[in-house]
Amino acid sequence: MTGAVSAGLGLALLAALLEPLLRLAMEHPQSDMSAYYEAADRLNHGQPLYQVTMDVNNYAFYRYPPLLAIAFRPFALLPMPVISTTWAIANTCLILLTVRRLGIRPRTAAALALLSFPIVWSLILGQAQVLVTWLLAVGSPWSVALAGQLKLFPGLGALYWIGRRDWKSLRSFLAWTIAFVLLQFVLEPNGSVAFLGTLNLRQVGTIDNLSPYGISPIAWAGFVILLTGLALRLAPTRLGWAAAMVAATLSTPRLISYWLMSLLAAFRQPESGPRPRAKKAGLS
Repeated sequence: MTGAVSAGLGLALLAALLEPLLRLAMEHPQSDMSAYYEAADRLNHGQPLYQVTMDVNNYAFYRYPPLLAIAFRPFALLPMPVISTTWAIANTCLILLTVRRLGIRPRTAAALALLSFPIVWSLILGQAQVLVTWLLAVGSPWSVALAGQLKLFPGLGALYWIGRRDWKSLRSFLAWTIAFVLLQFVLEPNGSVAFLGTLNLRQVGTIDNLSPYGISPIAWAGFVILLTGLALRLAPTRLGWAAAMVAATLSTPRLISYWLMSLLAAFRQPESGPRPRAKKAGLS
């Protein structure tokens, strides 16, 4: 019953937001995908990946690690209408794979309904957040490491293994992270070095920010510390993965509503890693 009520409320919310969604679809069709496409096109033409003189609020501004632009290079050889359609189909398939991962159940329906706005907006924008969400829902060390190399903060999902003292999974996460970083450096050394110079809070820009950073950097720092502490504290419990996914999703200082889509990953426990064993009481 609770799932049905939540789903009903989510659908009602989606209906209320239908007009803004349609307006967004007309104003920003696949605009974020265009940023990935243009970044890859710059690489194909031997131009710098990061345009330091570009306004950070420009839709074409690329603010991610090089990996996404590198992966887009073959697609940047295709006409924009072709890749736009292909990317939209791929994102739709990723959402279906995420739903399959979560399982067809009332709780999943409720989550989809309540997060319908960020899901639909991600599709409209052609956002890589759809891929990040699927990777987090997979919940394995390699997928969380890859999500962290598409957008940095999803890597905080590793707090789950730290809090559970699951060193095997943590070592695997770190190994995959190092492998992805080295791969980027080999394929795009200049962009990999230049990316380090973009790691500053000026990248946040002027947006409708849901992060406490919109209030003050100190409030944001305190919020991140709180989320990190909760994720580590709850890691051994049944809420551990959900807490890690909340930290991985909400910790970014540039929290736009489409980021909330990744909260879907909180509804599925990862299959890797043992649970911490409780200490046995001694016999008297």
